[in-house]
Amino acid sequence: SFAYFTIKDRLPQILTKVIDTLHRHKNEFFEEHGEKGVEAEKRAISFLSKLRNELQTDKPLTPLEDELPDAALWNQYLDYQRNLSNGNGEPSWFQSPWLYVECYMYRRIHSALAQNPPIDNFDVFKEGKAQNFFESQEAVIALCTYFQELLKNIKDLDEKQLQEELFKLLQVSLWGNKCDLSFSAGKASSLKSSPLQSLENMIPYILVNDTEKLWSLLVNAKKRNTEKSNVRVDIILDNAGFELVSDLVLADFLLSSKLADEVHFHGKSIPWYVSDTTKHDFNWIIKQLQSANHMWMSRCGINWEGNLKKGAWVYRDHMFWTLPHNFSSMTEVAPDFYADLQKSNLLLFKGDLNYRKLTGDRKWEYTVPFHQALNKFHPAPLCSLRTLKSDTQVGLKPGQGEQLQASEPEWMISGKYGVVQFDAAL
Repeated sequence: SFAYFTIKDRLPQILTKVIDTLHRHKNEFFEEHGEKGVEAEKRAISFLSKLRNELQTDKPLTPLEDELPDAALWNQYLDYQRNLSNGNGEPSWFQSPWLYVECYMYRRIHSALAQNPPIDNFDVFKEGKAQNFFESQEAVIALCTYFQELLKNIKDLDEKQLQEELFKLLQVSLWGNKCDLSFSAGKASSLKSSPLQSLENMIPYILVNDTEKLWSLLVNAKKRNTEKSNVRVDIILDNAGFELVSDLVLADFLLSSKLADEVHFHGKSIPWYVSDTTKHDFNWIIKQLQSANHMWMSRCGINWEGNLKKGAWVYRDHMFWTLPHNFSSMTEVAPDFYADLQKSNLLLFKGDLNYRKLTGDRKWEYTVPFHQALNKFHPAPLCSLRTLKSDTQVGLKPGQGEQLQASEPEWMISGKYGVVQFDAAL
């Protein structure tokens, strides 16, 4: 299965790159922290080498030994997996759910650093994320330029034109999700050309396209909106780099077009899945744009810093996003957070991992309704913007999946197809 090759080949490659990254920063650790830094680096590397060996030899998964706030929840989840196995041995790397062991690996990478101060705040994936951003410069410039030109006359656009622009920027944000470093095991995957030129040609590759539903939801929320209540949109982020820029442009458009009054961004509280956005990545990209020597790039950066300062944009990173649980467990595991998401008018979930957690990462029949696969996770109306990079997909028309399977056996994992899949809350 695709899961098997991911665990067998891709995850060890990612671990090897992490070990190599630490090796390469040895001198930097020494300059910053002296011998303590070098000792910490050695310990972290030995921890990670052991982890790679456990993975490759299918050893049982072991409880976390760090003191981080989420360790108890992870260890409870391991017990839950043990109970599922009905005494058929311990959960191990090749005998456990793919989603779980993949999340577990990233949490163990974090543990390797967290347990080894003074290098405990080092993000082993930071360089790759920065490189992705710099290699996507042309696409970033094209998008920022397009958007700043659009802002000049946004007040004069009629409803039809606004709708067209929203659809365009939703598609840019959707296809921006192709730039995923965990999918390419950390190899460069940047966007070199203008993301706007090929949108028309890409429409046939959107297998479920609920953009019309998003539009009517936002327009109606706007009409119902009184002075007292703000329209709030939450974006559950995926990758840093170009994808994050496309999400920020979409968020700015929502504010500038008055379709939303506030946007909450949700990132990861620890380095995750190689290229996922952390608070550092979020702030770093805005700073990069601000200081760019390109007029429209820096204009975007300055405006976005302003949105954060005045509270129209809020960045948050709840621990729940880096737990092994499916989102349907949120009411039990993080009820306060679920209650907060219920205040949103629309939740936009970016990317493949979020889709897997929304649908429980199962081998569904293709025609199972999205609403059913969400398994009672309905805090607010929600929409998944996802390019397909794993073999789970629901909500297709009868025969659609089978047709794709016959003509393109790799359709679910190639990143060539996407969905804009909507579910209205109950």
